[in-house]
Amino acid sequence: MKEIVETAKRVIQIEADAVLALSEQVDEKFVRAVEMILSCQGRLVVTGMGKSGLICQKVAATMASTGTPALFLHPAEGIHGDLGMLMKGDVVIAVSNSGETEEITRILPIIKRMGLPLISMSGNPKSTLARAGDVFLDISIKEEACPLGLAPTSSTTATLVMGDALAVALLVQRGFKEEDFALFHPGGALGKRLLLRVEGLMHSAEAMPLVAEQTPLKEALFEITSKKLGITGVTGVDGSLVGVFSDGDLRRSIEKNLDLLNLPIGEVMARNPKRILTTNLAAKALQKMEEFSITSLFVFEDEESTVPVGIIHLHDLLKAGVV
Repeated sequence: MKEIVETAKRVIQIEADAVLALSEQVDEKFVRAVEMILSCQGRLVVTGMGKSGLICQKVAATMASTGTPALFLHPAEGIHGDLGMLMKGDVVIAVSNSGETEEITRILPIIKRMGLPLISMSGNPKSTLARAGDVFLDISIKEEACPLGLAPTSSTTATLVMGDALAVALLVQRGFKEEDFALFHPGGALGKRLLLRVEGLMHSAEAMPLVAEQTPLKEALFEITSKKLGITGVTGVDGSLVGVFSDGDLRRSIEKNLDLLNLPIGEVMARNPKRILTTNLAAKALQKMEEFSITSLFVFEDEESTVPVGIIHLHDLLKAGVV
């Protein structure tokens, strides 16, 4: 068991060192690569073979999801027809740790003939791939984590990190925002957190529990029960929300031995209720509920409005998959 743990720790340390060393290789050539991609009129085409190819697929996917149109070109398929996916205006990133991968070197003349800018990523600065690039990004490492020095480990990690560095640098330069990210991730919990807004989940009109400030508590309880949200809003004469009364408020009032049922709800309600806007993300509503340890928020059209247009409950967020 000790040997297993020591082996794992050794691998992690070697790969961590490789990543840290990579930061020293980020210089003006990296800046040129970012500028080259930013000025691209077509797509970013990422190509690599074997394990490097698998990393390239991830790099292309990350680019595409963060505002840089990108695709993966399998170099072996490329020399058998898939080079037809290349078009004027594209920029190519070609990856090979040795820089001499046959499938990669065979497509380099075509890329050059088409006049496409080429960003080379290799661990060998003197390789065919490195010399062919308009920009060369050095991803060389001190050693592979594999004790035989055969299985790509540290080298593929370094490639992945360099690709992520490019993607994030491009994201920042493009001013890519959370809303933009959401457009490319509409599915799953992430999409729901970034796309769903309060107005799409709130209860409004007759489904919103509201009573007037002078309503006896016993009548207000019917409103709480019938709307099934465990709370009611309390409004003034102009319809403004002046307070709320929840199941928790009822329990706290009972503890004080008050003659509750005949009291106007305005005397026992909680004032200054928390609020949310219709245009806010549902995720923000969840954040606010967690911050104040509450399960409901009344919804308003804008910051100045005092008349609620709806209410959103924690259960609505749960059902929508926002949590």
